[in-house]
Amino acid sequence: MKITEYIKQTRTELTHVTWPSREQTIRYTLLVIAVSAITALILGIADFVFSRLLTLLFH
Repeated sequence: MKITEYIKQTRTELTHVTWPSREQTIRYTLLVIAVSAITALILGIADFVFSRLLTLLFH
């Protein structure tokens, strides 16, 4: 397949995509940031607790 044909087909396929609105994009971005922060907090707390437990057990 030639590169020009590939680009034409790609452009055609992109016309079929339903793009999110600006509001949806902002909302989903904030959701991803919030979930990531909560996950990091939970993992950080778990790491701290397990580190303390291992320190107590082996010292």
